Amino acid sequence: MESQFVLVKCECGNEQPVFTHSSTVVKCQKCGAVLATPTGGKAKITGKIIKELK
Repeated sequence: MESQFVLVKCECGNEQPVFTHSSTVVKCQKCGAVLATPTGGKAKITGKIIKELK
């Protein structure tokens, strides 16, 4: 699978783009909840993926 950006929806309702192979923790810009955690490859996305961004 190639790296890409996805639109992730947080539990607070905020939507923001997240890199699928992020090497740092990605937090929601609105509430600070963790949306993605690095794993050494593909990040673990904890928010709901809305769509793939091209």
